[in-house]
Amino acid sequence: MKFISITFIALVLLARVCSAGNEVVVYTSEDKIFSEPILQEFGKKTGIKVRVIYDTEETKSTGLVNRLIAEKDNPQADVFWSGDPVRPVMLRIKGLTTPYVSNTASDIPKMYKDMDGHWTGFSARARIILYNTNLVNMDERPLSLLDLAKPVWRGQVAMANPLFGTTSIHMSALFIILGDEKAMKFLNDLKANGVKLVSSNSEVRRLVARGEVKIGITDTDDATVAIKEGSPVKMVFPDQAGTGTLIMPNMVCLIKNSLNQENGKKLIDYLLSAEVEKSLAWAACAQMPLRYDVRTPADVLTIDAVKGMNVNYHDVAVKLDKIGEFLKQWAGY
Repeated sequence: MKFISITFIALVLLARVCSAGNEVVVYTSEDKIFSEPILQEFGKKTGIKVRVIYDTEETKSTGLVNRLIAEKDNPQADVFWSGDPVRPVMLRIKGLTTPYVSNTASDIPKMYKDMDGHWTGFSARARIILYNTNLVNMDERPLSLLDLAKPVWRGQVAMANPLFGTTSIHMSALFIILGDEKAMKFLNDLKANGVKLVSSNSEVRRLVARGEVKIGITDTDDATVAIKEGSPVKMVFPDQAGTGTLIMPNMVCLIKNSLNQENGKKLIDYLLSAEVEKSLAWAACAQMPLRYDVRTPADVLTIDAVKGMNVNYHDVAVKLDKIGEFLKQWAGY
């Protein structure tokens, strides 16, 4: 029996080695319309076959993180490209990532990199307030998130489910910035004010664009899509005179014990390049480069033009786990 067990283990390991080839497997929560061209270009440049698994709009990042955790003992992905800055931190905490310091990222600011190389950021979005210009004039537009709990906006604010995606990260950051008591009060006041919870940030965008609500809390990429479509909307970077808005870079990490480690490193090098940051700045998602010398369109702000929240992404990840039960109860789950 001992011989059979050893033979079986050897065969499993051999199968894993044989299944690895000139390919790389990437799980990504970045929207397919934006990530697919970049991954295809990498494949063309390197000749490496790229196999991609995308997340759903409603469970952005959360679904893939759960899958990666389930596959811990037999990892299927080599690289995780997260559209938000917290899920890779969670993977590191759970021991699913392996360090890789890419020379390509040497000019990316240190605040967007794990000091031990477990994750690295690039091309950021920000959490913004989107308002319908047919229903809200510039003088009355809200400049702070806390304004959205005021009676004037009763039943006129939409936000995505706080259990998933960038909304969950935003809530966690607010708990750090405001403190638990004040953050809970804000969310409870927002709920009492009739906030509309919807399935995704893109649904928030659509509701505001159609005038079904006056105000929405969403991301810069969704807001930019609405503006480019000609919808009567504008965005506000909230709390620029106070706590600042949440900056959310993409994050990329190498999965521990994956089959294609070297190809995974090559993909990470490419994703962290100035070329990719420029591509994402000029794409419809209009993401802000983390480098200061990448040329952007006139309507894409540079990262130093926005006051960001002073939060550490590791702390945000830890806090998100702690407030999970409160968010479930608040959202009615």
